[in-house]
Amino acid sequence: MKSPLFAILFLFCLIVGCSPKTGQIITIKNNLDIDRNFETVEINKDDIKLKEGETFESLSIKDITTNAVLVSQFVDNDQDGKADVLLFQPEVNANSERQFELLVADASSKPEVIEYCYSRFVPERTDDYAWENNKVGFRTFGPTAQKMIEDNVKGGTLSSGIDAWLKRVEYPIINSWYKKAENEKGAYHKDSGEGLDNFHVGVSRGVGGIAVKIDTTYYISKNFTNWKTITTGPIRTSFVLEYADWDANGQTITETKHISLDYGSNLTRFEIEITGTDAIYTGLTLHEKDGMPTQNEASGWISYWQPHDDSELGTAIVVPNKNMLSSELFDTPVKDWSNLYAQVKVNNGGALYYAGFGWKKADEFTTKEAWENYLETFALKINNPLVVTIN
Repeated sequence: MKSPLFAILFLFCLIVGCSPKTGQIITIKNNLDIDRNFETVEINKDDIKLKEGETFESLSIKDITTNAVLVSQFVDNDQDGKADVLLFQPEVNANSERQFELLVADASSKPEVIEYCYSRFVPERTDDYAWENNKVGFRTFGPTAQKMIEDNVKGGTLSSGIDAWLKRVEYPIINSWYKKAENEKGAYHKDSGEGLDNFHVGVSRGVGGIAVKIDTTYYISKNFTNWKTITTGPIRTSFVLEYADWDANGQTITETKHISLDYGSNLTRFEIEITGTDAIYTGLTLHEKDGMPTQNEASGWISYWQPHDDSELGTAIVVPNKNMLSSELFDTPVKDWSNLYAQVKVNNGGALYYAGFGWKKADEFTTKEAWENYLETFALKINNPLVVTIN
């Protein structure tokens, strides 16, 4: 028999609409004067207190205000077969906070999940590694493509630059574009409504490739030698690319790229593990040198807005935490060597930056000003992350 106190509490909850909290509460605080979205919050397994019988991988995220279960993604960062981190993307208004509950949700309440953030090794196109989200796509090149060049075999590519795939649809295109190219050589160089690859890289830095500068000369690595996919999913894809040691005027450089791309972002995150230098240069190709460069060292970003075939294209690099030491427009008559560079400080063997693009035909950034406003806001957000507490 229930006590009179229980009956009173039950009636009170029916009247005011209260509900007991069954899991830990995550509070997300936005201290900026702008609304926040498309920013990924990471919940570490070690910060969670599981109830008896619960597993980390069984948890979901519920918005306490709306009672909606959000799209989330588990990631096994250390690749030991167990998830380490739970990802989700809250929407938080300016100068406000929202609360979310960690709980085991019924399958019927979970949202549809689409793997927008995708990457993979592509052996059928020599040995590319390609990645994308709902906004942008990229690729870079592996050891077989390098060896083909060194052996004078047609079809190879020798470049550690980052290629841009100009997509203008939300859904994934990597697999379908490569499949089309198997049936029709160069099919993804034609725009059939989804976008195309018409971005020339060559030996340039493309969109975010790196160099080491000694005196007045830039030195670069060759193609990646090994790869490892960490995760794909609705919120993030991440992977690791390893490079053979390379020489910069007598200095041996070791390089490993930890790369990730999150849902809703036009910029890929590059975390470079590097030795042999205390700074790197990351660059944007100048192509035909008919674009407009912007060097905003105060906010930590560089941008290049250029005519591009029958449209326009903005490329950019954003460096957080005041670690952009300088910027330089390097213009040379040597083919593909002209780049707009950001010099990035190496801290404890690592350098961090974001690089990406906005294509006018995708109808999101149709002017240089719109693109640069996005970069300024992006820099503001990464330098002032959402404040996360778990109780």
